[in-house]
Amino acid sequence: MQNGGGPRKHTIGVHVENKFGVLSRVAGLFSARGYNIESLSVGETLDPTVSRMTLVVRGDEFVIEQVTKQLHKLVDVIKVTDLTDESHVERELVLIRVNAEPQNRAEVLRVADIFRAKVVDVTPVSYVLEATGDEGKLEALLELLRPLGVQELVRTGKVAIARGPKTRVKRAEVPRRARGPEDPTVVGFAD
Repeated sequence: MQNGGGPRKHTIGVHVENKFGVLSRVAGLFSARGYNIESLSVGETLDPTVSRMTLVVRGDEFVIEQVTKQLHKLVDVIKVTDLTDESHVERELVLIRVNAEPQNRAEVLRVADIFRAKVVDVTPVSYVLEATGDEGKLEALLELLRPLGVQELVRTGKVAIARGPKTRVKRAEVPRRARGPEDPTVVGFAD
């Protein structure tokens, strides 16, 4: 079997049950096999019982295929998609605290404007900038801000979605059984 070339970054979308413990099981699957998750973002989808994880993992095609197969085996996993070679949109959010002493302020604001970053906090000696974009854009922004004095930065990790019409993840309907006389009565807080 060909390994598809050397290791590269893969963006994997995973739909999972929105329940406690699912994130730790997914992360445990990667750590048990010695794979590092470079980025991980999780959030609820349109269906509140389903969450969407976006993972960025480095590996060759064989490694990613094995990880994908292992993810499919987890009970709480609904769907796994490797978006790497699909047409998709990806974004990341970064907050950057940068020096803004009087001699640097104009330059910081000029760089922020070029990258469409917003100033979201101002102190006498620093600005906090908020920027969104793909990894390349954010790295270029940081490259220009570093000489001005980046004090701190926080990144969200990548989120990604396939381009074009995709079907929504459909939940299987669980048949509801009729309540019989043997079922216990549910007692509410007001009772």
